[in-house]
Amino acid sequence: MALRRFCSVVVLAGSLLGASVSSGFSAKDSAVTTSGLPVPRYVSLKSDHVNVRAGPTKDNDVAWVYTRSGLPVEITAEFENWRRVRDSEGAEGWVYHSLLSGRRTAVITMKTKDDFAPLYDRADQTGAIAARLQAGVIAQVKRCAAGWCHVTGNGFDGWIEQQRLWGVYADEKVE
Repeated sequence: MALRRFCSVVVLAGSLLGASVSSGFSAKDSAVTTSGLPVPRYVSLKSDHVNVRAGPTKDNDVAWVYTRSGLPVEITAEFENWRRVRDSEGAEGWVYHSLLSGRRTAVITMKTKDDFAPLYDRADQTGAIAARLQAGVIAQVKRCAAGWCHVTGNGFDGWIEQQRLWGVYADEKVE
């Protein structure tokens, strides 16, 4: 009798533990997300004032505020109408979904901030250099294929090597 009661307690505790573990999985660990879209994925900020919170509710403190519309961020998890995002510097926090846009943008990355990334008139290093972009410049991504992306921005339009961008995955095809 005591053994049966002990086994019942163990089974009950195990099922409770299992329930808490399964509800603790983040969206990135699951094939099904709230939005129905894949996680992780890149998006951009819709506004030039986006509160980033410590957790996925308005009750959580604002950890910092993004002040740059169009900044690319990577969605790493979803919880109801909230998205956990990571920026190009690795900072993570929660943003309300309506403050994000599906418009694809990218940040120019270089090994040192003093370097410039060449922007070509075609997807080929033998093409004419249309511009030289500094690290941190935000560009709108028009399309990517075969290691090259067509990007545009304030005063520039051309092709850049995909590895120079944070906001598109390596070998990702963007149309």
